Amino acid sequence: MQLLLSLPDNLIEHFNDLEKDKRQPAFVASDPANKKVGSGGGTAWLLAQQFRAGSLASFEDYLAAEKRVIIHAGGQGRRLPAYAPSGKLLTPIPVFRWSRGQRLDQNLLDLQLPFYERLMKTSPEGCHTLIASGDVLIQYDEFPANLPAADVVCLGIWADPHLASHHGVFFSKRTSPGELDFMLQKPSYQEIEELAATHLFMMDVGVWILSDRAVTQLMKKCGWDGKDFSNGLPSFYDLYSAFGGCLGQSPRENEPGVSELSTAIVSLQNGEFYHFGTSEELITSTETIQNSIKDQRNIWHNRIKPHPSLFVQNAQAEIKWSHTHHHVWVENSHVPASWVLSHHHVITGVPANDWVLELPPMACLDVVPVDENLFAVRPYGIHDLFNGAPSDSQTKWLGIPLLEWLKKRDISFQESGLSQFHDLQQAPLFPLLPAEELSGSLVQWMLNGGVEVMMKEKWIKAPRISAEQINQRANLKRLYRQRQSFSRENLSALAANYRRSVFYQADLKHAASEFVSGNLELPSVLSNDESSMLRFRDSMFRSEVKQKRGLDGSGEASQAFGVLKDVIISSLSHGQMPRLNVFPDQIVWGRSPARLDLAGGWSDTPPYCLQNGGRVVNLAVNLNGQPPLQVFIRLSGEPQIVLRSIDNGVAEVIHTYEDLENTRLVGSAFSIPRAALCLAGFHPDYCAARFLSLKEQLLAFGGGIEISLLAAIPKGSGLGTSSILAATILGALADFCALPWDHQAICHRTLVLEQMLTTGGGWQDQYGGILPGLKLLETVPGMQEQMSVRWLTDLLFTQPEYKNNWLLYYTGITRVAKNILSEIVRGMFLNEGRSLRILSEIKAHANSTFDVIQQCNFEQTGKMIARSWDLNQALDSGTNTPEIQSVIDKIGDYTYGAKLLGAGGGGYMLMCAKDEIAAGKIRKILTDRPPNNKARFVDMKLNTKGLEISRS
Repeated sequence: MQLLLSLPDNLIEHFNDLEKDKRQPAFVASDPANKKVGSGGGTAWLLAQQFRAGSLASFEDYLAAEKRVIIHAGGQGRRLPAYAPSGKLLTPIPVFRWSRGQRLDQNLLDLQLPFYERLMKTSPEGCHTLIASGDVLIQYDEFPANLPAADVVCLGIWADPHLASHHGVFFSKRTSPGELDFMLQKPSYQEIEELAATHLFMMDVGVWILSDRAVTQLMKKCGWDGKDFSNGLPSFYDLYSAFGGCLGQSPRENEPGVSELSTAIVSLQNGEFYHFGTSEELITSTETIQNSIKDQRNIWHNRIKPHPSLFVQNAQAEIKWSHTHHHVWVENSHVPASWVLSHHHVITGVPANDWVLELPPMACLDVVPVDENLFAVRPYGIHDLFNGAPSDSQTKWLGIPLLEWLKKRDISFQESGLSQFHDLQQAPLFPLLPAEELSGSLVQWMLNGGVEVMMKEKWIKAPRISAEQINQRANLKRLYRQRQSFSRENLSALAANYRRSVFYQADLKHAASEFVSGNLELPSVLSNDESSMLRFRDSMFRSEVKQKRGLDGSGEASQAFGVLKDVIISSLSHGQMPRLNVFPDQIVWGRSPARLDLAGGWSDTPPYCLQNGGRVVNLAVNLNGQPPLQVFIRLSGEPQIVLRSIDNGVAEVIHTYEDLENTRLVGSAFSIPRAALCLAGFHPDYCAARFLSLKEQLLAFGGGIEISLLAAIPKGSGLGTSSILAATILGALADFCALPWDHQAICHRTLVLEQMLTTGGGWQDQYGGILPGLKLLETVPGMQEQMSVRWLTDLLFTQPEYKNNWLLYYTGITRVAKNILSEIVRGMFLNEGRSLRILSEIKAHANSTFDVIQQCNFEQTGKMIARSWDLNQALDSGTNTPEIQSVIDKIGDYTYGAKLLGAGGGGYMLMCAKDEIAAGKIRKILTDRPPNNKARFVDMKLNTKGLEISRS
C-alpha cells in the first residue's frame, strides 16, 4: 500500500528522512506553486505527479496496480503557526492516557494512518484510492465489518444538526440508509432539521474511498482526460463540494460522468471527529480525547494535574501549576521556573534559557530554528488568523490590531517596514537572531509592550522574517534534534515517575530503543508492592533494553513471565479436599470434542486479555465420528498414581509429592495430568488438609489412582489438544473426587494449569472444546474467571446445502505453539503498538464474524475465515510457510476462505468451499497431490454435547 502526501514545500525534501524509522518512504509533493487547485485539483495533481515518476504505460494500469492512501496536509498553517513549518500532519500528540501501545514520539500521522490502511485492506474490488485530510483524527468503537461495493464510499458519523452544519452532510432516504440521496456542504442547522423529516443525515468525516472509475472522472473534472499529464496544471476543483454535490440518487447538481457514479455511506459506530486545524483546537481536541469516557481513573485528579487541558511533552518544564492555568500546550521547549504562565498558551520550540518571562492570557510563543544557526522568535495570539493587510485597522496580531501593537511601542507604521506588504502572512514581524542574542527581554517586550527604546531599536534593526518565510526557511532537522534531545531527557524521569506518567502504557519496545540510542540509565526496579501489571512490564522492558544493548536479558524476561504466572495462579482458591466419589469397581470416563477457531484467536491470551478482555468465535467438533480427547480414571489397590498414555504407549508411576510436582517438562506425556492432580488437591500446595506424604493422602483417600489418556489428534495440530485434554482430565477428576467445579471453574483452572507448565496460552481452547456447538466467548478485563457465552445458529454447519462445503484437512505440517506464544506474548508485555493494533482488530473481527454467522451468510462467513487468516499472519509472519501457501494456492479458486487452526499455525486447515462441486475438486486436488505422506482429510461434525462425563 502506498502513501501519497501533499505537504508544505519546506517539508518535501526532509519528510522521509525525518520519519524513516516509522514507515516505508512516502511519495511526497506540494500543490502547484502560485495556484489554488482545491482538494480535487490537489488530488489530481498528486496522482499525476506519481504517475509521471513511475514506469507504467497507462494511467489505468497505474490506478489498478496498488492501493494508495492520499492525505492532504499542505497549506500555510495560518491558524496553527506552531506546526506550520513541519506541517500539521507531524503535530506531536500526547499518548492517550487510556490507551496502550502508542509511541511516546507519536504525531498526528501515526494516529491517522492505521485507520486508513485498515479501511483499504477491506475496500471493495476496484477501489484503490483513499483520500483524507491531514488535520483531523477519527476515533471509533467498532470498525465496519464490510465496506459496500460502490464507486465512492464515504465515511460518516451521526451528529447533531448544529455540529453537522459546519461540515459536509450526507442525506439518505430513511428507506435506504446506506445509500446517498444527496450531499450538502455546510447547510444551516435549520435546513438539516427540516430535511430530517424525510432523511437520515450523517456528518462527513472527510474520508472517501474512490474506485478507479471515480478517480478517472475526477481527473477529467480537473481538466485532464486521464491519459496525458505532461502539460498544464489542474483546474481548481473541490472534491467535497463540487464532486460530492453531484453524487447520489438526487444530487443538487448533475454532472455527466460524476452523477452516474454509485455512492455508499458507511457509518462509524460511536464515531468521533477531532479537528487539529487551529491553535485552540490543538488543545481542546486533545483534551476531549484524553478526557474520554474510556478513562475512568483519577489520572486527572487535582493532586496530579490541576486542569485536564494542560499538556507538556518533549519538554523541560519547571512550571508551578495552579488552578488559574488551563488550556496550555508546551512542546519541544524549556520552560524554567522563572516563567509565569496564565492560560491559553501554545509554547513550542523554545531552547534552553534562563529568561524571566510572563505570558499574558491568550499569548503563544514559538521559537523556530532557521538556516544553520539562527532562530526566529514568533509570539502570536492563540486566535490570530495571520491574514489581512498590515495597514488595515482590523488586522490583528497578538490578539490586538497590529496598528495598536505598534502604537503601544511607539513605532510608526513607516518605521515598522511593513507598509509594502498586503497580507500579514508575508509581513516580516519576527526577529531572526543567533542563539547568543535570544533574549527574554525582547520576548517580554513583544508580548506586553511598553516604550523601551533598546527593545524597540532591536526589533526595528534586527533581520526579521514573515510567517511565510519561517515556513520556507525553518531547519526541520534542527527542530527534530532539539525535540529528540528533550524527549530523551524526559524518558528516565517518565519511567521513574510512572505513577504520574503514561510510560508503562506506551510502546515499551520503542522506548527501549530510545533508552539505548540515548545511552540512558534505567530507573530503579519496581518493588513487589507495586501492581503485578506494572512489575511484569517493567521486567520485560529491562529485558528489551538489555537485548538491544547486546546483553543477556533472559533473566528479566523469565521474571516477567514469572510475575504473570504468579498473578494468574493467585486467582485460584487453592484449598481443595478430594474425596472418593465412585464405587471401587467404577471407571469415570471423560471425553471432549476438538476446537476449531474461526475468529478472535490471540485476544484470549494473557496478558492482553487481562487488560482488555478477549473475544473469540469457535466451534466444537467430533473427528471421525467421536470426541477425540478421552480420559479414564479408576481406583487402584496400591497407594500410588499410575499415568498411562494410550496414544503414546507409555506409562509412569508416581509415588511422592516430589514426583508429582515435576510438571515443567514440556513435551512430557504426563506434564498435564501431573499439574491437574496438583490442582485437584493431591499436593500440599493445593490441598485443604495436611498429609506427611502422597502415600498417606492416597490411603486416606481410599486407594491409588490410575489415569489413562487418549488424544486421537497429532501433536501440534492447532485444534487445542493440550488445553482441552487438561480440561477433560480436570472434569473427570472433579467427578471422581467430588470437587464442586462447574465448566467455568474447570476452564479457569486449565488456564492456571498452563501457567504452571510455563506454556502460557489463553482460554479459548478449553472453552471451545468443553462447551458444545458454535459460540461467541467473551471476557472483560480482569483475571478471566467469568465467561460470557453466546451460542450462534449452527445452520451453516448442519444444513445439507452447507455442511459438506466445510473441509478439515490435516496438512501433516505441525508447529508447537510454545515458542510462538512466548514471542507474541513478549510483544503484549511491551505494549508493542503494531501488535496491539492487530490484536484489537482481531478482537473486533470476532464480533463481525458473529454478526455474519447469525445472518446465515455463507459466503461472507467464508470470507471472515479468510480475514482471520490474514490477521493471524499479520501478527505472526511465520504462521504461513511456503509449504502451507502451496496448499492454499492449489485450492484458492474453489474457496471463500481457509485458515490454519490454532495459535501455532500448524496441523489442521479449515476450508470453506464455495459449493459442493468446489469441495469435490478440492478433495481431488489434495488427495492426488498431497504436501506429504501424512496429509489427509478428516471427517468432522459439529459436537452438540461438549464435555461428557459418565461412569461404568
